[in-house]
Amino acid sequence: MPENHFAVIGAGAFGGWTALYLRRMGARVTLIDAWGPGNARASSGGETRVIRGTYGPNQPYTRMTARAMQLWKEHEQRWKRHLFHKIGVLWLAGKGDDQFERGSVPLLREAGIPCEELSTSEIANRWPQFNLDGVGWGIYEPESGFLTARVACQVVVEQFIAEGGDYKQAVASAGDLEDGSLEALALSDGSKLVADQYIFACGPWLGQLFPQAIGDRVRATKQDMFFFGTPAGDDSFSEAKLPVWGDYRGRFVYGIPASDGRGFKIADDTRGPAFDPTSGERSVSADGLRAIREYLALRFPRMKDAPLIETRVCQYENTPDNHFIIDRHPAAENVWLLGGGSGHGFKHGPALGEMVAKLVLENENADPLFRLARFAT
Repeated sequence: MPENHFAVIGAGAFGGWTALYLRRMGARVTLIDAWGPGNARASSGGETRVIRGTYGPNQPYTRMTARAMQLWKEHEQRWKRHLFHKIGVLWLAGKGDDQFERGSVPLLREAGIPCEELSTSEIANRWPQFNLDGVGWGIYEPESGFLTARVACQVVVEQFIAEGGDYKQAVASAGDLEDGSLEALALSDGSKLVADQYIFACGPWLGQLFPQAIGDRVRATKQDMFFFGTPAGDDSFSEAKLPVWGDYRGRFVYGIPASDGRGFKIADDTRGPAFDPTSGERSVSADGLRAIREYLALRFPRMKDAPLIETRVCQYENTPDNHFIIDRHPAAENVWLLGGGSGHGFKHGPALGEMVAKLVLENENADPLFRLARFAT
């Protein structure tokens, strides 16, 4: 009896890891991507992503992060590649409204993610780089940190190929993919990809390919990233001396200290304007830069006049409730839809890929939180 053939469309964090785990579980797998893993248009592109377990109360992502951390570390050792920079994550809680942080602590402990509750004096003693105006206390996750993004996507695909997977760079047809069971997928090179099941992990393009099932339930937004130059001869704003940090007070601003010769990264997590990931111009806004400079001067006074040395525009692929989509197409039993990373999906790649591969192979349903039916209620 021939082995089942699975086609995975999209080689980002969700698609690449899903393809890898399907292959490891004995399936024949073809993985395709329009511009290649970690490309500049992809939601999984760019240099770095935060990995942290602080997520607030009543959610599954802290537990998923714990599993993902374990898998990232295992694969680093297996592949002998440095992908997980364990420099810690500091979450700054505001004075007064700190329900998000208070609700995070018990879930972190339940998931086995080490964490410390720090007073402002303890934070100031450890990291005097911060000005703590408006901060009430903090959560520190010493085992968390940041991941390489583009490089990790490329490594996953390299290993997928090394383990017997088939990878092709091509564009999947945007024809009618929603009219019953999918028999073949037309590709931009003129060929047709025939598989038993198709898993679409197309990030911000998911709604374009599936206007009926997805449509605007996945919405791409423009997100500006800024990199500032640190003082010459001073490593106090580098990953050697500073953790990743997040400041959740009205708006969520976060940063990654200078690493690998790049600048001090800072960004506002607030969802930006609608953005076309294929043809959108990737230039940061002047207003965004002005707001980030004001924040930088407040929170890191010694960086007040730091030069802007690099910018980057990426996109989030948001769902209305910020939860992932993991489900079969309602009109096609052999089509799975996987996406809605919503700005926080990258870290979960290996855990999500492991989970989705099992669901697909065992013909099971995802948790209702991730299924499309939730949008009908």
